[in-house]
Amino acid sequence: MRSVRIIGDGRAGGAIAAALSEVGWQVRGVLGRSASAAQVASAAADVDLVLIATPDAAVPDVAASVEPTAAAAVAHMAGSLGLDAVGMHPRPAALHPLVALPDPAVGARRLLGGGWFAVAGDALVRQAVADLGGRAFEVPDADRAAYHAAAVVASNHLVALLGQAERIASEAGVPFAALIDLVRGTVDNVDELGPAAALTGPAARGDTQTVCRHVEAIDPVERAAYEALSQLARRLAGLAEPS
Repeated sequence: MRSVRIIGDGRAGGAIAAALSEVGWQVRGVLGRSASAAQVASAAADVDLVLIATPDAAVPDVAASVEPTAAAAVAHMAGSLGLDAVGMHPRPAALHPLVALPDPAVGARRLLGGGWFAVAGDALVRQAVADLGGRAFEVPDADRAAYHAAAVVASNHLVALLGQAERIASEAGVPFAALIDLVRGTVDNVDELGPAAALTGPAARGDTQTVCRHVEAIDPVERAAYEALSQLARRLAGLAEPS
């Protein structure tokens, strides 16, 4: 039985702890902010894997606080960081779930659902992904920030846009559930056809009059985002003016 200790008791740490426990890993503690310096220092002493699930900015300092040992791999879960963040350890690794983890319970279910994981370094993180039933891919250190930016656009920015859509729809008396069905169909189209072929709407067809009516109809606070995304749609459709 493989064993793991997790440093960071937030959404990511709680989710990965529950998911690995579900597939038979022995979770020997989740260390949070109240953990002592001695507990963090000895985190790798009696486990196969240490997972650092803190905010990205804290990873290097946390990793440096763990006493190195060749008996354990030490991996971080930060999407934007490379192996250098844990490079002081003999077996450095990275394990970033390309999965939205809104809370530990939901996150654990998502991690067990065949999700994608960006991995690097020690082979034990690939074994962890395999045990979770996931799919692993490698991202070179030089490309980690760009990879994470793409993930943020695809997930976090999408949620922000849906928040905007909900606000605009509520003002017009449109049920948000109808828009969710629209989104599901749109994502299916992108999956089947690719972004450019799946693109529809006034900006994509160069209908500037309709775009202008939209801008006039929505709250001024929403206009900048709408106009910026209309320009992105025009660029995707090949209609954008040269910059």
